[in-house]
Amino acid sequence: MDNSWKPLYDSKLISLDEAAKKIKSGDCIYACGNCNMPIDMLEALAARRNDLEHVTVIGSTSLAPHTLLKDPTLHGKIDYISVFGNGYDGVYNRTGNVTVNSIMFSRLGQYITDIAKANVVMAQVSPPDEEGYLYYSLSGTAMLGETIKAANLVILEVNKYHLHIRGKNNRIHINEVDFLVESDVPLPEYTQSSPTEEELKMVEFLLPLIHDGDCLQLGVGGLPNALGYRLTDRKNLHIHTEMYTDSMAYLARKGVITGKQVAGFAMGTREMYDYVAEGNVELAPSSYVNDPYVIGKIDNFISINACIMADLTGQVCSEAVGHRQISGVGGQVDFVRGAALSKGGRSFLCMTSVYTSKDGKRDSRIKVTLPPGSVVTTPRCDVMYIVTEYGIANLWLKPIPERIEAMINIAHPDFREQLRKEAIEVGLMREW
Repeated sequence: MDNSWKPLYDSKLISLDEAAKKIKSGDCIYACGNCNMPIDMLEALAARRNDLEHVTVIGSTSLAPHTLLKDPTLHGKIDYISVFGNGYDGVYNRTGNVTVNSIMFSRLGQYITDIAKANVVMAQVSPPDEEGYLYYSLSGTAMLGETIKAANLVILEVNKYHLHIRGKNNRIHINEVDFLVESDVPLPEYTQSSPTEEELKMVEFLLPLIHDGDCLQLGVGGLPNALGYRLTDRKNLHIHTEMYTDSMAYLARKGVITGKQVAGFAMGTREMYDYVAEGNVELAPSSYVNDPYVIGKIDNFISINACIMADLTGQVCSEAVGHRQISGVGGQVDFVRGAALSKGGRSFLCMTSVYTSKDGKRDSRIKVTLPPGSVVTTPRCDVMYIVTEYGIANLWLKPIPERIEAMINIAHPDFREQLRKEAIEVGLMREW
């Protein structure tokens, strides 16, 4: 084994406290996210609160409640910006030190390097291989390769539990790193929520629309995961997805997925991580995975994602309840648009027909007008299909009156008459 890189490794190895001291006021740090977030380095950085000001940390979907998220007194000293707002980022969005920046993930690299101008990269990586390469492992491909090239300072946290996962630009040689720290922490595992009764009904509507040979993108949540486990009778499926999940690995082991598997990152159980590390999945940067034009070149592309609510004309909100931000755009719009460019492509946005507010009131998720503060994540001109437990509304390139009828038909029966009446009152529908 060639260990000629070992002296170089040792020369760059410093303590967590020393790593934190490399950061200066005014720095902008990209700290990756998901399984690759360097939690111990971020804790050491937070301990320097009295020495720093106007430091920005950019991350995504924190899987641990680190201090930068929780402590609002850090504001102005070390601020945390989440580019998705999920995980613990969402938990502390309103009470802690979190600001959500809603960005299409295909443009994430442009934001980090050109707009935020991140000059520092901090992330967890694998131990070096026999040639001295450190691997970005499960999440790093989301943006690490591109942001490291633009950074002035690269400090990587080597974790023995991270895996040598190969992919496009998924590794870096020790001689390209400024400093290294070591922190061996078991990889966080992520459990998808269990599907509700309503979501299982939506699965039944979706199943007949997924055919042999299709290429799948499944989003986060109980419904997409449950759908994945139900596809065992399909043949020759492919994967091109932002997040690789346990249900995908399950289908691949069953011989259902026989085509190419490409993903931006993996998040789930250790068993799935090991499957990815065996070389079964190609991890690639989000600038590639989420590019609508790359997606559009894949025939029969199927995109399935969750949303929060929609209006009768098909405007979809997937990020906020009123003025309360709960998520970001992520890859939803990228994949909806990519599916529309795909020959035979289809995109589905799924939601339950009703929700219950904090005061116990039940209300429709389908509205004549979205509530004040609600953002339009996916414009109606991009939406193909909207799904509830009452059916699937085909809105693709349809006139407004046809859209409204389709949306009323998938609303909860208790609200259909009211929606029709309100639509007539505001002039969206005629009485005849």
